[in-house]
Amino acid sequence: QLQASGGGLVQAGGSLRLSCVVSGRTFSSYVMGWFRQAPGKEREFVAAISASGGGTYYSDSVKGRWTISRDNSKNTVYLQMNNLKPEDTAVYYCAAADRKWVPTTTLTYDYWGQGTQVTVSS
Repeated sequence: QLQASGGGLVQAGGSLRLSCVVSGRTFSSYVMGWFRQAPGKEREFVAAISASGGGTYYSDSVKGRWTISRDNSKNTVYLQMNNLKPEDTAVYYCAAADRKWVPTTTLTYDYWGQGTQVTVSS
């Protein structure tokens, strides 16, 4: 089970930190990713982190603004979102992949959280 939290309403330029707690699985063996879905759009990749935490990957739209991290002792993955923009408004989902590489597509993730809403006002 994946439980995402930390969403909310923030003004442009502000920050939020999303968290995703994983239970019932061997968290440290999974690649973890964050995706988002805006109204009327397909779910898109945002960021991912390798099982060890040694490798991180970002979409071009968030690179340099956001940071993905994980704490394997807490079974938690984080997404620190800085300099938020109105176009970042979406429902954000965490996902887990039982892979030896770091995937960036929705089809390659095995488990999904319920989503948390992020709204950025201009």
